[in-house]
Amino acid sequence: MGEDPQKIKKIAAAAYDYENDSRWADYWSNILIPPHMASRSDVVDHYKKKFYQRYIDPDLVVEAMSSGSSSQPSKSSSTSSQPATEQVRARSTGASTRTSASSGTSTTPAANPSSLRLDRPTIQFAANAWVFIVAVLAIIPLTPKNLSNRAYRLSFMGSTCSSIFSLYLVYGKPRAWNLQAVQVWLQSVLATKDFIYFIYCLTFVSSNLNMKFALIPVLCRSLEHVAKFLRRNFSHSSLYRKYLDEACLWVESNTTTLGILTSHAEIGVGFLLIISLFSWQRNIIQTFMYWQVLKFMYRAPVTSGYHQSAWAKIGRTINPLVNRYAPFLNTPLSAAQRWWLR
Repeated sequence: MGEDPQKIKKIAAAAYDYENDSRWADYWSNILIPPHMASRSDVVDHYKKKFYQRYIDPDLVVEAMSSGSSSQPSKSSSTSSQPATEQVRARSTGASTRTSASSGTSTTPAANPSSLRLDRPTIQFAANAWVFIVAVLAIIPLTPKNLSNRAYRLSFMGSTCSSIFSLYLVYGKPRAWNLQAVQVWLQSVLATKDFIYFIYCLTFVSSNLNMKFALIPVLCRSLEHVAKFLRRNFSHSSLYRKYLDEACLWVESNTTTLGILTSHAEIGVGFLLIISLFSWQRNIIQTFMYWQVLKFMYRAPVTSGYHQSAWAKIGRTINPLVNRYAPFLNTPLSAAQRWWLR
């Protein structure tokens, strides 16, 4: 009867089914920690509790990670509860402070948290904001054709560079430029959302096919990054609270909706590429490569939930129609399914 309420909440947090909650995959993919720590169960459990506190039970008390569970000093481990962008900023600021102290110069007070500083997360925010603006310019029907086509290319190029930079922020670069070191690095980044969208954008950067519909995933991804950065760094700004607070709050509260929209758009692009094979703009190599990317999205943990749900909905719609009006298509569809699940 007198059992500690926090103990009950921790038991509930430990028993929660994180793998079937699509928000957990998004949350975990945006945590900026070294790869060797991401594989440790105590670190994963800590962030699962943070996720549970944020989305399920705000009353859950999550203690800071103890110094014994991290290879860093206790002061730096206590910052693990801060947002990921603040951790990177704290590390870069701490490094500059130590450098100035060692050279005999006096340290200056910390800047306003809501001020825009030219650190790595800020550069990433600027790149995503630029991609969002250019992609919107490419989609607007009133934009001149030459400008729209150029904005279309620049959107994919910017998103490709942003994905590479994000991978560098989180995972760094290979320890050595040999085959074994590169393979180890690729294994650590292969299933991340940034790597998936790097490959996605790469299939359109060099293509002559101008498919504006393919910009929807790019728009959704850049919008999420921009909204998260603004909420974390400009929440005390009166300009932000007046014009952007509601929009950014909606974006962060509807990441599942954006994920569903993105997955449907990505699958739709695949079918549009198949249709394009019957036109003069056909590109067989691009179509084949893109469907390989779709297969990867179907299996990758950060996107599989949305894609498997979308494909299940397509199957429930198409299969009865095929069985009723075109049963001769069952054989090629079965062969396609075997290739897809192989």
